[in-house]
Amino acid sequence: WAEPWARVTIALSNAVAVLARELSWQGTARQYRLNWKSVATIVKRTVQYGLRHRKRLPVHVIGIDEVSRRKGQVYLTVVYDLERRVLLWVGDDRTEEAVKPFFTEALGRRRCQTLRVVCMDMWAPYANLVRTHAAKAQILFDRFHIVKHLNEAVDAVRRELWRQLTAKQRATFKGTRWLLLKNPWNLTGDQRERLSTLVRLNAPIVRAYYLKEAFQLFWDYKQPKRAKDHLEKWMRAAMSSRLVPFQKFVRMVRNHLDGILPWTQQRVSNGAVEGMNNKIKSISHRSFGFRTAENFIAAIYHCCARLPLPLE
Repeated sequence: WAEPWARVTIALSNAVAVLARELSWQGTARQYRLNWKSVATIVKRTVQYGLRHRKRLPVHVIGIDEVSRRKGQVYLTVVYDLERRVLLWVGDDRTEEAVKPFFTEALGRRRCQTLRVVCMDMWAPYANLVRTHAAKAQILFDRFHIVKHLNEAVDAVRRELWRQLTAKQRATFKGTRWLLLKNPWNLTGDQRERLSTLVRLNAPIVRAYYLKEAFQLFWDYKQPKRAKDHLEKWMRAAMSSRLVPFQKFVRMVRNHLDGILPWTQQRVSNGAVEGMNNKIKSISHRSFGFRTAENFIAAIYHCCARLPLPLE
C-alpha cells in the first residue's frame, strides 16, 4: 500500500501546486479545504524539487532588474533569460552581496563564460558583478530605463516652469505632461494641434521637448560611429541649453556610454523583464502581499520559472 499511497500524495500535492500558480495560497487552500500554511509548504517543496531538476542549459543573453517587495525601497532582484523568456533566478535585495550567488552558485563559472549580453539598468552593483564574474559579456544599459530618465528630465523642466507661471499662463500649459512625454506618432489630432500651439512659445519646456525628440533618434542608428557622433553632438547641445535636469542627464549618459553605445549592435532591451515584473506584482496583489521575502520568492519561482513538478 505504501507505493500507491505515495503516488496519490504526489498527485494531490501536484494538483495543489498547479492551482497555486493561478490563485493565491489562501484561495488555493479554500478550494482544497486546507490551511494556507499547508499550501505554502507544498509550493516550497515543489519549487525546491523544480530548481534541483530543471535543465541547466547554456545562457547567452540575460536581463537583470529590480522589483519592489514592499514600500520603503525594499527590493528583490530578478534575472531573466531573454532568449528563452524564462525566469532564471530571484534574490532578496539588490546589493552586490545579495546578487553574487546568482553568478557563483545558480549560474556557475562555466556558464558565466557563455554569457554574451547582460541587459540592466544603471545600478552600479549589477555592473560590478558582471565585470567580475562574466568579463566576456557585453553590458548593455536598458533602453527603457534610459528613456525613463530622459522623460524625468522633461517633467522636471515642466514642473519648474509651472511654478513660475501666473494663473492665466497656466491655462495654456495645463494637461501638457503626457502630451510632452508621448511619442509623436501616438498623438491624436487634437493633441498634435495643442502641441503645435505649445511649441510656438519660446519657453524652456519647448527646448526640453526638442531635446527629448532629438535624443530618441539615437535608437535608430545601426553604425556605431554615427550613433556616437549623434550622441556627442546632442550632449553638447543639452549642456548649453541651460536646463539643469538635462545637464544632469548628460552627465549620467557620459558616465555610462560604454553600456549605451553597444545598442547599435545588440538591439536588446529589458521589455520582457518589465512584463515579468508586472506578473510578479500581480502575484503580490492577489495575495495582498507576502510577510516574508522567502514566501514571495517561492511564489515567484513557482509562477514564473516553468519548473518541473515532482514525479516521485
